[in-house]
Amino acid sequence: MELLQKAKTIAVVGLSEDMSRPSFGVSSYLQSKGYRVVPINPQLSHVLGEKAYSSLSEAAKTEKIDIVDVFRRADAVPAIVDEVLKLGLPALWLQEGVVHEEAAEKARKAGVVVVMDRCILKEHSRYGL
Repeated sequence: MELLQKAKTIAVVGLSEDMSRPSFGVSSYLQSKGYRVVPINPQLSHVLGEKAYSSLSEAAKTEKIDIVDVFRRADAVPAIVDEVLKLGLPALWLQEGVVHEEAAEKARKAGVVVVMDRCILKEHSRYGL
C-alpha cells in the first residue's frame, strides 16, 4: 500500500496512554516500524515518548503530518475531517469500526486519501511493509 510506504509521520487522534487500548498497541507497533507517531489527545502531555497535542491544528504548527489515524467514535469524524481539510493534510485513516460515509466522501472530494473501517496495523503487516 503506497500510502503506508510513503508516510513518515502519523498523527493518532485519540491515542490513549492505557496500554490495553487498541490505540496504544497500534501506535507502539507503528513506532517499532519506524513511523513517527504524533499523539493527539487533550488529556495527555506525553505518551509513547512523544509530546501529545490537544488538536491536529496545534500539532500541525510544528509537525509535518502524512496520515491522520483516527481512534474516535464515528460522531467525532466530521469535525476531524473539517480540521484535516483546513490544514490541507493528505490522508485520513479511520480505524476498524469507525465509519462515517458522509464525512469520508467530503474528504475524498477535497482530494484527501481516505481509508475507512480498516486497521492500519493489520494493513501494514498484510502488505509486509
